[in-house]
Amino acid sequence: MPCSFEDAKNEPGAADFYYGECEMRRHDRAGTPRVERGLLWAYWLLSGYGLRAARALGWLAAAMLLTIMLLMGFGLPGSSPKQEVTGTVPPGGGKVTFTIDKDDAQNPTGDRFTGKRFEKALNITLNSVVFRSSGQDLTTAGTYIEMTSRLLEPALLALAVLAIRGRIKR
Repeated sequence: MPCSFEDAKNEPGAADFYYGECEMRRHDRAGTPRVERGLLWAYWLLSGYGLRAARALGWLAAAMLLTIMLLMGFGLPGSSPKQEVTGTVPPGGGKVTFTIDKDDAQNPTGDRFTGKRFEKALNITLNSVVFRSSGQDLTTAGTYIEMTSRLLEPALLALAVLAIRGRIKR
């Protein structure tokens, strides 16, 4: 009586069968639509179809390193914008209104790759892996870098977790 690899508790055989099935679909130009082949190619490249945890963790580390370098180079301002308060006191007393305005964050003109900037960029990157906003003042480029990393890096982390979860026997 035939039974599946999963029913026989043959996890390595089931994983090999699944990997082979995905490979055949990825290489099938006649029966698999181009978009699906593209998605399968990306899934294979990033995590070996969810079976290669080291590959997914490697991509995550590379993405985080790239984020840190981009933030150090373009995303962190040269100095934190200062808040200034200006107001006018009428001669006879009365109501005073204060306006707090911050200048836009600007890239530094000197050395961008320092230990302090690395630490700040690392903090922002680690926060972005778990979808938290860092709350740091960033340049416009830094804001886009952080948004991109907040989308990409958790997806890579999820692929790594799924691959590791697949290795744990129940």
